[in-house]
Amino acid sequence: MGLPGGLCHHAATAHQPYISPMNRLAAFAALLLLGGCQTFLQQAPESAPPVEDAAPPSTPVAEPAQGSFSRESLYALLVAELAGQRNRFDIALGNYVQQAHATQDAGVAERGFRIAEYLGADQAALDTALIWARNAPENLDAQRAAAVQLARAGRYEESLEFMEKVLQGQGDTHFDFLALSASETDPDTRAGLLQSFDKLLAKHPDNPQLSFGKAVLLQQDDRSEEALALLQKQPAKQRQIPSILLEARLLHSLQRGDEALPLLEKSLRQHPEDKRLRLTYARLLVEQDRLEEAMGEFATLVQQHPTDDDLRFSMALVCMEAQAWREATVYLEELIERGSHIDAAYFNLGRAYQAMDKNAKALEALAQVGPGNEYLPAKLLQSQLLFSGNRDDDASRVLAEARQQQPDYAIQLYLIEIEALSEHDRTEQAWTLAEQALEEFPDDLNLLYTRAMLAEKRGDLGQLERDLRFIIEREPDNAMALNALGYTLTDRTDRHEEALQLIEQAYQLNPDDPAILDSLGWVNFRLGNLSEAEALLRKALQRFPDHEVAAHLGEVLWTKGERSEARAVWSKALKLQPDSQILRETLKRLTGSEKP
Repeated sequence: MGLPGGLCHHAATAHQPYISPMNRLAAFAALLLLGGCQTFLQQAPESAPPVEDAAPPSTPVAEPAQGSFSRESLYALLVAELAGQRNRFDIALGNYVQQAHATQDAGVAERGFRIAEYLGADQAALDTALIWARNAPENLDAQRAAAVQLARAGRYEESLEFMEKVLQGQGDTHFDFLALSASETDPDTRAGLLQSFDKLLAKHPDNPQLSFGKAVLLQQDDRSEEALALLQKQPAKQRQIPSILLEARLLHSLQRGDEALPLLEKSLRQHPEDKRLRLTYARLLVEQDRLEEAMGEFATLVQQHPTDDDLRFSMALVCMEAQAWREATVYLEELIERGSHIDAAYFNLGRAYQAMDKNAKALEALAQVGPGNEYLPAKLLQSQLLFSGNRDDDASRVLAEARQQQPDYAIQLYLIEIEALSEHDRTEQAWTLAEQALEEFPDDLNLLYTRAMLAEKRGDLGQLERDLRFIIEREPDNAMALNALGYTLTDRTDRHEEALQLIEQAYQLNPDDPAILDSLGWVNFRLGNLSEAEALLRKALQRFPDHEVAAHLGEVLWTKGERSEARAVWSKALKLQPDSQILRETLKRLTGSEKP
């Protein structure tokens, strides 16, 4: 592309008055456009929106004290500016980064940095921030940008050097970001960074950002007490909101939430409009089950920030937690009207209507939930409502349609229907559907496990064992399958030694699972190890007060001759689950009566 004849000559003439390089660029751009330079414009999409619609935030460009750009640099920068105007920020960034390195000009580097930040181009942001900072040593924004980018890159020592320059210039240092960025690093790196903070604190002991940053690092190292002590040393007048919030979180983590609430209450009197303080206060109230007060705080937040739908959704969930169903529906319907949190709103609306015994409205809301996190829970609740209402055909139709419409969820939808049919004593229907599902997904282990459980209900122990052993062959560490097979062999056969081996494998994998503890206790009972059985079953019942575990523990105690205690265990369990078949069968078999 030819250049206008006199332009370069004039740009380089020593007798011309000084014009900054970036101003030269603007003039150069105008002359090029007037001169008919069309090569780049022809490459750019004519339909691109104006730069105002999509350009990254612009800031005034720092001007160098002297010097000028070469013809090549001016041309490259012109291309960059025009690319930006055409929303081709990739081209713009490439040219700006290249010219920042070539010219070492602070203004060019800053422009490149702004675009890189806008695009999320980390390496380009780091490179341009460093050039900007080194060529504009008095510019605090430049020093801060370099420090932050270095921190993001894990170069903490270098970052602190730039941070100190900002500190000396009385600027906002962002030490908090530096400390927070270290959360994903290794302990040695954090230890080194902590030492650097200590050095700076020795020079600037009264800097609240430094002490806050150090407290963050201490928290990351699980030194919460030290972090709290450091924050509480800060003079009240220097306390900044991030420090207050961190102190509240530390108090909560140390089981001292009763101290956190007064701290936040006092801070809210001083900063009643601060969203972070009020939100933290509201969440602490929820955690302490002070739901009415929490609702009041969330209501204030929604009033203060009427366009914040995240707050509106949180308010709805708190209402749900407080069983304030009508209030919850108001906020959820508002969210739907506003087109925000749609699926979550419809799902929770269904839950609220179910709690209000408005099942028709509940079903209507649940049917609106689309693919996503709430889809399967919605289909589960929808099917439960239909099955409970003796609308089995409708439930099956809804789930079959869902499988057709959303094939990615087909296996989970099969499982929902199979388990629902089984729970409602439709064992043969469940079996037929499981067979159908396995024809479609023959190697799915969840379906195989479900069929194994159905086989147990049908008395088909051979099929149960084949399915569970297939699963164990594929997943030798599947504790659930190991335990299920071991328990069945314990309860339904005399292969107790084999059962013990399987259950012990499951126990090694998951020693805290009460179902496995129950199985281990039961097989020890079958083997005659009564004391061991009792200890294991007591532990299982403590962790999970289930009627089947109670039936087992009661039988062990009865066999040991501790019949009064056995009756007490059964009696307590029957109060919790009066329709328990296994409890009544155990009582009838051992005592001759279904009552303890």
